[in-house]
Amino acid sequence: MVKVIIYIEDNCEKCLQAIAVLEKLQKELKFEVQVININETIAIKNVYEGKTPFIKVGPYKISNDMSEAKLRMTIGAAIDRDRQLTDVGDELYQRRRENATIFNNSDHFMLWLSKNHIWLINFMLLLYVGLPFLAPVLAKYELNLPAKVIYTIYRPLCHQLAFRSWFLFGEQLYYPRSLAEISGVISYEQLTGENEINIKAAQQFIGNEVVGYKVALCQRDVALWGSMLLFGLIFVLSGKRIRSLHWVVWVLIGLIPIGIDGFSQLPGLASALPAWLPIRESNPLLRTITGALMGFTTSWFLFPLLEESMRETRLVLIEKLSALNKRTSS
Repeated sequence: MVKVIIYIEDNCEKCLQAIAVLEKLQKELKFEVQVININETIAIKNVYEGKTPFIKVGPYKISNDMSEAKLRMTIGAAIDRDRQLTDVGDELYQRRRENATIFNNSDHFMLWLSKNHIWLINFMLLLYVGLPFLAPVLAKYELNLPAKVIYTIYRPLCHQLAFRSWFLFGEQLYYPRSLAEISGVISYEQLTGENEINIKAAQQFIGNEVVGYKVALCQRDVALWGSMLLFGLIFVLSGKRIRSLHWVVWVLIGLIPIGIDGFSQLPGLASALPAWLPIRESNPLLRTITGALMGFTTSWFLFPLLEESMRETRLVLIEKLSALNKRTSS
């Protein structure tokens, strides 16, 4: 049987009139009526406040014209649609009808996820950016096996080049290549005693008690994922009210700077290059800035869009649960 859901609120004369019309139409049309007071659920109230009476019947919605003729036509169309889909044996439609009558474990999980997804993402980001800092701590206290496990796990996710990574518990926070031309610090070449960079050795170099121990994510990745976590916390504290960043701003501020700074370093890793090709090496400050811009703008672009999608999912599930609770209590 077709179900008509009408959303009402307290002290709404039009709502009472619409319910009276539905009760009259029930005498000639076979359909079920479920009344939902939006004041009983904050999520529903936020959507429908000021719009009541609001009616949903099948795929159709009515928000203004609550005349008997309009309701009869709309409900009749929903009944005809229901009959046709039932007669042709539409399996997808039948499954949707069956799912509308129960609130299963998947629904409970999705409702929880729709409410807590940003916190879950923030926790995963904290874990992702936090474990690489745990690796040098473990190495310092000679817990070599768990430290090695972390370095190994992150190796496919980051290049882990020692001259582009942070070091903890040592003489310096970083050991850049001499090509970066940073004065006042020991270069990676001086540290290793090698003039030519061995990429594999630089990836596997963890450090020691003198120079310190390498963080398992490079400088740029630490800034990127850390800034995503920062925006995630700001987004939660704002009540998830921040609007999505325009994609053009994301490209201009987030993608282009990191692309220029990152790709312009690639020739510097090659062993034999034409003399005319410019060779450069970025520095920790530039890597941090471009990584942070990329992470912050990416999360600013994506998190509000994800929240908007989850808000719609949450509303559908809350409406479904509210309707089922009304049916049970009646």
